[in-house]
Amino acid sequence: MIELLDILLLLFLVICAVAAISMRDLLSSTIVLGAYSLFMAVVWTRLNAVDVAFTEAAVGAGITTMLMLAALSRTKRFEFKARTQKERRSRKRFSMTKVSGFIVVALTGAILIYGTMDMPDFGDANSPAYTHVAKMYIEKGEADVAVPNLVTAILASYRGYDTLGETTVIFTAGICVILLLRKRRKI
Repeated sequence: MIELLDILLLLFLVICAVAAISMRDLLSSTIVLGAYSLFMAVVWTRLNAVDVAFTEAAVGAGITTMLMLAALSRTKRFEFKARTQKERRSRKRFSMTKVSGFIVVALTGAILIYGTMDMPDFGDANSPAYTHVAKMYIEKGEADVAVPNLVTAILASYRGYDTLGETTVIFTAGICVILLLRKRRKI
């Protein structure tokens, strides 16, 4: 039953992703992407990463959807088809670009799948991440950082540069949204 739930969640994610990229109505696509984020939050919950699930639900489904709707209010809602002969020819070239892009993505995916064949099973207690790094974090975390919460100690000290990078990306995205939405102009 649990595996069936995981398969259904994965199926819903694929359906949402395909629907979002195939729609010409940008409002509908934004709504589908919000649903995608909610399904991802459920997936993170199934993987026992509740903190990531909360972040995905708040940022992915909530804030990002609102920002996309705000940006959409400043642009046109529908994607229009090409009308002139020159635009049609450029669309044919664009479809060749799509095919070559798909080939590159498929090859990259195949290489990545081949590269993961020797990786340990998901959640394997004997994998290097659990035998070395996690053990060190648990044993030395409170003594090294002097923070009673182990998660805070790992994020603030051991993974500090990673957390700084994530914060910088979010800050930069916020600045970009402010710059995009601060001035209303006709398009």
